Amino acid sequence: MPTKLLAPCVALVTDRRVSGGVDALLAAVEAAVAGGVSLVQMREKDLPDAEQLVLARRLRELTAGRALLFVNDSVSIAQAAGADGVQLAERSRTVASARDATALDALGRGRLLVGRSVHDLAGATEAAEQGADLLVVGAVFETATHPGQPAVGTGLVEQIASAVSVPVLGIGGITAANAADVIVAGAAGVAVVTGVLAAGDPQDAARAICDAVQHAWAARSRG
Repeated sequence: MPTKLLAPCVALVTDRRVSGGVDALLAAVEAAVAGGVSLVQMREKDLPDAEQLVLARRLRELTAGRALLFVNDSVSIAQAAGADGVQLAERSRTVASARDATALDALGRGRLLVGRSVHDLAGATEAAEQGADLLVVGAVFETATHPGQPAVGTGLVEQIASAVSVPVLGIGGITAANAADVIVAGAAGVAVVTGVLAAGDPQDAARAICDAVQHAWAARSRG
């Protein structure tokens, strides 16, 4: 299994309601990976566990050898699907407990990567100290997937990225037009939902965001 996230990263967070059902979601994920997405996070927490496992396995088939696959919150589903990591919500189990649970699965496979969604510096620092491999910060910009949630802006991304050594992704309202701002702030990448899943052509939408991220990353690397 991978031992770290490769930067820069463009992640796609799933939402079958945005894409128009499971089949449309799978088609969009396949197209997005073809467009350059390097991490897919399955976030379908309203589905029963059995259906989540079926979907996770289908996503694993689409992403195998092409993109990392994270499963939201469930270590057991992530392991059973052969995923690369588990992404914990801010109010989910601790990173430390997930780290203990993912040391080795029943088949002796290596540990899962553990990501944590955070909304402030204190939560980010705690997650990093407990061994998180990835932090997802947001909502950076206003987003339809979390109506009423105030945007934290790129300032929080910069604050967290400067305080921890863990890769940070910005999420929330990410588009090809603003993705570079998140990278300039110090992020290792971005995570997208609507910007890809609601697009008429998910592959083109993903490619545009990936291009913006890559260009900003190269410019930042040059100083």
